[in-house]
Amino acid sequence: MFKNYFTIAFRNLLKGKMYSLINVLGLATGMAIALLIGLWIWDEMSFNRYHSSHDRLAQVMTTQTFNGETGTGSAVSIPLGMELRTKYTKDFKNVSLASWNFDHILAVGDKKINKAGMWVQPEFPSMFALKMLKGNQDALKDPSSALLAQSVAQALFGDTDPMGQVVKFDNQYDMKVAGVFEDLPRNTTLFDTKLLISWDKYITTEPWLKNSLTQWDNHSWQLFVQLNDHVDVNKTTAKIKDIAKQHVKEGDEHAVLHPMDNWRLYSKFTNGKVDGGRITFVWLFGIIGVFVLLLACINFMNLSTARSEKRAREVGIRKTMGSLRGQLIAQFLGESVIVAFIAFILAIGLTLLSLSFFNSLADKEMSMPWSNPLFWLLALLFTVFTGLVSGSYPAFYLSRFEPVKVLKGTFRTGRFAALPRKILVVIQFTVSIALIIGTIIVFRQIQYAKSRPVGYTREGLIAVNINTPELSGHYDALRSDLLQTGVVENMAESSSPATNVWSNQIGFEWKGKDPNAVPLFGTIAVTHDFGKTIGWQIKEGRDFSRNYGTDTGMLILNEAGVKLTGFKNPVGQVIKWNDKDRVVIGVIKDMIMESPYTPVRPTVFCLDYGWTNIITIRIKPNSPVREALAKMEPVFKKYNPGSPFEYKFTDEEYAKKFSDEERIGNLATFFAILAVFISCLGLFGLASFVAEQRTKEIGVRKVLGASVMNIWQLLSKDFLSLVIISCIIAIPIAWYVLHQWLQQYEYRTSISWWIFTIAGLGAMAIALLTVSFQAIKAAVMNPVKSLRSE
Repeated sequence: MFKNYFTIAFRNLLKGKMYSLINVLGLATGMAIALLIGLWIWDEMSFNRYHSSHDRLAQVMTTQTFNGETGTGSAVSIPLGMELRTKYTKDFKNVSLASWNFDHILAVGDKKINKAGMWVQPEFPSMFALKMLKGNQDALKDPSSALLAQSVAQALFGDTDPMGQVVKFDNQYDMKVAGVFEDLPRNTTLFDTKLLISWDKYITTEPWLKNSLTQWDNHSWQLFVQLNDHVDVNKTTAKIKDIAKQHVKEGDEHAVLHPMDNWRLYSKFTNGKVDGGRITFVWLFGIIGVFVLLLACINFMNLSTARSEKRAREVGIRKTMGSLRGQLIAQFLGESVIVAFIAFILAIGLTLLSLSFFNSLADKEMSMPWSNPLFWLLALLFTVFTGLVSGSYPAFYLSRFEPVKVLKGTFRTGRFAALPRKILVVIQFTVSIALIIGTIIVFRQIQYAKSRPVGYTREGLIAVNINTPELSGHYDALRSDLLQTGVVENMAESSSPATNVWSNQIGFEWKGKDPNAVPLFGTIAVTHDFGKTIGWQIKEGRDFSRNYGTDTGMLILNEAGVKLTGFKNPVGQVIKWNDKDRVVIGVIKDMIMESPYTPVRPTVFCLDYGWTNIITIRIKPNSPVREALAKMEPVFKKYNPGSPFEYKFTDEEYAKKFSDEERIGNLATFFAILAVFISCLGLFGLASFVAEQRTKEIGVRKVLGASVMNIWQLLSKDFLSLVIISCIIAIPIAWYVLHQWLQQYEYRTSISWWIFTIAGLGAMAIALLTVSFQAIKAAVMNPVKSLRSE
């Protein structure tokens, strides 16, 4: 019996080749999209699962209230880590302080490379369960030791055994390679970490750190903990919450444990509590995947029910021969499952072909998990489920035909038989139109943020890290040599790049300040030429100048800073900072140095040549960039011969601030295009069937004088009305969802009426083009052929 079912199924597939092709291609496309989205979601959900102790690891965050706003960040003080280590041994198995992931120059002989790494305490490698290829996880107990990622060891030593070899770090000190660990995969938070250096060495080599050992209000480091077994993270958070209260002079500070399993998907905090994050995108793309697969299933349902009359006699004869309705349902569901399996094989091929493109679009390194039994089990269930869903309605619809009416020839599908198909077409285009609208809004939001005034000129700026002592203390000479190259317009140094604010401080007082307020300012040290180099805009007062010897004690505020202080005439006002009176000499227009979607942080700029980390260079507008870089490199080699000349373009760094939104927009566009393709594929099949069904009617109309335009209008108007109904349904749904999405941005675009108009007209145009091919083909057919059998 089952063999007979298979035979019938394949005969039906071959009998209607075009409809079978549309069915299989539509299902395969939908299944391929579902597979890609499934791989993406799996990658997101399994983030940081590489670390075997991920369920016991957490990062200590601090919640503070400044400028009337409560925020949670990952920067902590050193004393907090020391207190957790010594007084909470029952709660924590391991505690490790760590620096931020900064670039370091590594040199072995003539080989010099720049890699990102962290200073960490000895427990860090074992906490994160790094897979050691050579050496031990506890090797950092020796202050002169370092651990390298496999790729770094290979770059420095090739096939030579790196163990015990000496590497010069940042042209300052020699470190011994005590271990090599496996490079962390891309779906880990610490993916970019390529080397680990002893924390004890950090403390002894950086004199400024000695004061920080007792400074509770200096939040400049990260803190990671590993909880003991059976310790509840929420109870432990409550226990350590108020540790800093008795030590911090200003502000209200609370400690929060953020579990590693939440780092990726639940990274947004509101009022000290987790409030979503990337999990929103996981849900969003999961829903898109379900809907796109549903579109493909709808195609199958539509074409199967549309061609029901072709199989009506088969159903009648089977029922006459004694087949039960349940047997017929099983047969038709079995046929749809067979089609689903054929489509799944094709979907695997489509997924493999598009995976590289999808990886670049999503910035991932996903691959098909061929060796994972769970994948094949889920794939089997997924295929059977798709087959059952897509074949459910046709199976129940076909199996209810009455054999007497069918075999007498009096069976008719009825005037309302097409209603379910119309409803399904409306659902298809509703989803497609909503995706089109969503894509437009996402890119409008990105463009809106990009068009926001930045406050300085990004083009032509490059930034070079001061990561070796050789670059420090030569400001005037280095600047003079760069200007003499003829390709440099200006040069300056600062403690933060133009695209970030690395330091935020409290301790500011001024006349008229609320004594209970704890203001927080971004603090940036600059050299005299910083403003001229980046092209900031002076709104009031003046810039720093070498003509005034007292400028080292002066400040420049941005507009947000003036607003926070409440100064009506800020120039000349005195602000006490770190117990020193400083005079405001100028006000600049707000510069977007952090997120382009949030308000600009109140910031003060001070003149300080000893607290700079970044060299900013403006290339002359008429100088080719490649030529300019080639002329600048020998200058840097002159002052810093032990380091490679590495730089970052400011406009590229600024563009990275839009990467998440652009990635989401690109993915949404990709899915929207495929959704429209699937919908049009089904519409094409339905249009061809309707044209075939009405062949004789069209022939009669042509004989009676109907033109090609009349026939085209006849066949197109029904489909066009369905798309119009889809627009009416999709527009309010899309507006509501996108309105809610935009609320997360302080600076957001408006949802204009023309967006819905364009999406609706675009969908109608695509539908008309799809239907028109079959309509015109039927309209130009010779009526003699269509009426010959009458």
